Amino acid sequence: MSVLAGVPLAGVGWVAVTGLLARSELLASQQALESLQQQVAEGSPAAPAQGAGPPARHRTQAAVRAAAEHAARAHRLTSGPAWYAAAHVPVLGGPARTVRGAAEAADTLARHVIRPLAHTATALTAGTRADGPVNLSALRGAAPELGRAALSASDAREDVNALPRRTWLPSVDRARDRLLARLDRLVPATGDVAAAARVMPSMLGERGPRRYVVVFENTAEARGTGGLPGAFAVLTADRGRLAFESFGNDTEMAQAVAAVDLGDEYAALHGHNAPTSTWVNSNLSPHFPYAARIWAAAWRQHKGERVDGALALDPGALSGLLVASGPARLPDGTEVTAGNVVDLTERSSYAAYRDTRERKRFFLDVARAVAQRLLGAAGDPRRRQALFAALSGQLGEGRVKVWSAHGSEQRELQRRRFGGALPDTSDPLAGLIVNNAAGTKLDYYLDRRLEWAPGRCVTAGREVTATVRLTNRAPASGLPPYVTQRVDDPPYPTRPGDNRLLVSYYATKGARLNEAVLDGRPVLVQQAAERGRPVFTLDLELRAGATRTLVLHLRESASDRPPAVLRQPLVRPLEEVVRPPRLCGD
Repeated sequence: MSVLAGVPLAGVGWVAVTGLLARSELLASQQALESLQQQVAEGSPAAPAQGAGPPARHRTQAAVRAAAEHAARAHRLTSGPAWYAAAHVPVLGGPARTVRGAAEAADTLARHVIRPLAHTATALTAGTRADGPVNLSALRGAAPELGRAALSASDAREDVNALPRRTWLPSVDRARDRLLARLDRLVPATGDVAAAARVMPSMLGERGPRRYVVVFENTAEARGTGGLPGAFAVLTADRGRLAFESFGNDTEMAQAVAAVDLGDEYAALHGHNAPTSTWVNSNLSPHFPYAARIWAAAWRQHKGERVDGALALDPGALSGLLVASGPARLPDGTEVTAGNVVDLTERSSYAAYRDTRERKRFFLDVARAVAQRLLGAAGDPRRRQALFAALSGQLGEGRVKVWSAHGSEQRELQRRRFGGALPDTSDPLAGLIVNNAAGTKLDYYLDRRLEWAPGRCVTAGREVTATVRLTNRAPASGLPPYVTQRVDDPPYPTRPGDNRLLVSYYATKGARLNEAVLDGRPVLVQQAAERGRPVFTLDLELRAGATRTLVLHLRESASDRPPAVLRQPLVRPLEEVVRPPRLCGD
């Protein structure tokens, strides 16, 4: 009997010991992946100087191999009869089940996700001469493996999400939450990479030359997709080789008219601001394909040329890319860096150049210098991998958006984050979008906060409260007149630094507004729709130094899923708070 009684105790001891060993292996795997991430971010040369150590591709391969080996050992340690039995003990087995599932997910990620991603990055940089084109055949060949990696990452997230949310061991619960948070970032990023591998070869001129209009958005004056469309360029792609044909500014496009019909909903919501005939208002909608179609049509009307697509990026994106490429230099010797490009283009230049024409020439100089620096880095094997990683990050953040005039490519792009499309699903959504209605450049100083909180269950749904808080942190004095000028000519007195915004909340499909409250008092808001989603808009005066709070009390369909948050990229990031929902009827 004493021998039999010792069997369960031995099993518990085995699980405890192997659990500690598995934890050590998982930490080692994580450290190897962090080393890999640092190598990519630093853009280590493919071939080091004399005595500098092994080439970067060998270090990358070593980091991937180490991560995979440690994760595989953690998986083996948490497999077997003892762990299976422990994971199925009612209540007490929760931590064992979580550790076992986390180790399996880590093994899957290391072998089936990280390894193909690293292999593709190496293939795109290895053997490429300086100033050479992007290796389109390597990219095309990697597409199937990257697609499988995206599916593996998604499956791993589903498996981790199915693990017990709360057990009697808080440290295990926290580890699960951290892993799930990483997967929540990794899954869409992996999907983006796989989609890019499918469409980039043709978009980069695999079968013939392509031409794109590239718009640089000025986020000091907010528009739906980000910022006001200012400077622009024409980018050509031919068999992987990129070049810029020309550069211009919004003055050149001021009279361009886009003959494009975007539907009755669009006209009702945005039409009074003439977005198809006024270049600076062409991207009032947060749905980027609308703006891109307007830009393509306006370019054809202006130049008589068709373009194959459109791209948009802002100074925040340029900052992220300059980290990888290194600084650019202007004709007067000014260095444009990751640390100063946002300030140069969106704040200090307004004080340095009082003449509008001089300032716009400065913007074009910055655009040219940075564009050429990025193209140079893309042709440099020592920097290409880091630049691709930086570009992937900016695409994922929505600071670089892409649209194709070719249907098959656009269908792929529109499903991804860098397509900039409003989600076309019935899943919960919370979107705060602001458009500058004053003509100021004060959105450089705008703070935004959005809180989404589910309330009580009601007939056929649940109550939801969306709280929007906006703060104008413009200084009381010292700003140039061009920054503070009010072209809206309001019928009430204003002071320098006061701003006016069209504040729109994009809600879940089918949502109904019960009440809107501004600064504690009921207020009427405009109710419209875009792509089938309800949109609630308020024309808001925002004094310098003031904070205003808009609360929307809504009724939405019941769901246990948190909302997707629509993030408008501006100078200062959106502060978002999403309270956890629960399914009505639980």
